[in-house]
Amino acid sequence: MGFVTQTPMRSAGAAPTPADASTQQPAASRRRAAGAAGGGRNLEGHRWIARPKEAYTLPALTRRLVGDLGSWRDYPPSLRLWYWLIPTLTAVLGGILRFVRLDTPHNLVFDETYYVKDAYSYLVSGYERAWPDKANDSFIAGNPGILLDSPEYVVHPPVGKWMIAAGMWLFGPESSFGWRFGAALTGTLSILLLALIAQKLFRSMTLGAVAGLLLAVDGHHLVMSRTSLLDIFLMFWILAAFGALLMDRDDGRRRLAARLAAQASASQASARQAGVPTRLQLAAGPWLGVRWWRLAAGVCLGLAVGTKWSALFFLAGFGLLTVFWDLSARRIAGVHGWIAGGILKDGLPAFLSIVPVAGLVYLATWTGWFQSSNAYFRHWAEANPSAQWGWIPNALRSLAHYHLEAYKFHQGLSADHPYKASAWSWLVMGRPTSFFYESPKQGTGGCELPSCTSAILSVGNPLIWWSAAVALGALLFWWIGRRDWRAGAVLAGVGAGYLPWFMYPERTTFFFYAVSFEPFLVLALVYCLGLVLGRRTDPLWRRRSGLLVVAVFVVGAVLLSAFFYPVWTAEVISYQDWRARMWMPSWI
Repeated sequence: MGFVTQTPMRSAGAAPTPADASTQQPAASRRRAAGAAGGGRNLEGHRWIARPKEAYTLPALTRRLVGDLGSWRDYPPSLRLWYWLIPTLTAVLGGILRFVRLDTPHNLVFDETYYVKDAYSYLVSGYERAWPDKANDSFIAGNPGILLDSPEYVVHPPVGKWMIAAGMWLFGPESSFGWRFGAALTGTLSILLLALIAQKLFRSMTLGAVAGLLLAVDGHHLVMSRTSLLDIFLMFWILAAFGALLMDRDDGRRRLAARLAAQASASQASARQAGVPTRLQLAAGPWLGVRWWRLAAGVCLGLAVGTKWSALFFLAGFGLLTVFWDLSARRIAGVHGWIAGGILKDGLPAFLSIVPVAGLVYLATWTGWFQSSNAYFRHWAEANPSAQWGWIPNALRSLAHYHLEAYKFHQGLSADHPYKASAWSWLVMGRPTSFFYESPKQGTGGCELPSCTSAILSVGNPLIWWSAAVALGALLFWWIGRRDWRAGAVLAGVGAGYLPWFMYPERTTFFFYAVSFEPFLVLALVYCLGLVLGRRTDPLWRRRSGLLVVAVFVVGAVLLSAFFYPVWTAEVISYQDWRARMWMPSWI
């Protein structure tokens, strides 16, 4: 399976077989040749044993650890342009869907009533201030300057609100386009990121295009990109962190290959171990130096936690994932003590590269709060001296108390809500959140019929979501049964965003929380579509039939998105058309 299987199983240093010639042979001849070589099904041409001096050359180590395609520079010159052009085109399509009529409705929909006004407060003061009664009406009318002098108690960190504020700074707080610009831009950029990540993960431009296109047309992601809630920003920084760690995986393996090859080359003075690192060198393997991509992941994860605390689970999950990748690399490279060496020389540096960096970035996101003199709980420590904790600076102790109170709020959040949705129902979209609903009268608001509806429902494309839910089962098989690291990586992203919510069954939760791991659901679906496409070495009829099935699926998803588009973007349609799109009673 050329698209999604692991690195080729050919042993390091083995001469590549003429694949084109072998595939031209009759099947019976190939089976006889494989049997004569001691091979079995799908193992033709593989050399399982190589001389040690061949195994530790730089080309052999790189092929074993990274494969033939490690970056876009490894593609033929004729394909390098497409490597960047295809993700860009999917992002352009997604941007059109997100920016057209972005200012509709000119209303604060759902939780925009909190985050948009908080973002405006950031522009004015650098922290959240309280609003008077009926502030929404004044804000929508273009008169946002009615802030009170008292601070407002909020329970989410600042990053997402600063990103909303950036759009308001560019286009003005009076414009609904301005207060949604940050979300739309972030959603569009996440499509570009996902397409690039899929290309690198699956080594396929076709699958990269499919991943970007499916995310671009999915309704749940579309609604979250057109609405100024925090979750789209959370999703973006999580996806960026995953992409950085994916880059680090290849970079770390290339470093490991280069340093082991250099050690092997230096050992040629000894005839006994010519071309092989010494036993001491192979005991734990070399240090790999500063991992800049891993530092970038730490920055992204700090910004994710600075958007919503639920990113802490991704911080833990991704941290373990990158260490497991390094342990596997040392084992494949031939390091004898790969567990101890990986923990000491990769695990500890990984912790220092990610956790403290993320912590410092998170602390920096509270700069506006630190610089204020009137923010909520800003001077709590001065009014509450402590003999035990008095050595901590008052500002930090006040911030710690703020976090403790916010944590208690989240723990006790169990209020009833008409659109609350248990995590059990998210994958099947049992109760999507209605962000906006109006019934314009005939002759007003574009309604020319006796009964009209304008709605924003955060329901995803059913074909994409329900297929992705099934795909997760297939990924479990390929991860556990076939030990495919790509399947494990995608499952780690889904698990970090989804499974923790089951620990809080009494808490009020909503379906739109699932956007944080939606890109990984798309990757799971694309993984299975890669299986349908088949291997590059499969017969032509097999490849064509697989391509036809994938094309039909993608076209079906696009057409279904066109059908649901009116209820994602508040278009005015007839009530009957709206009901035709409510496929489940729980969607109403």
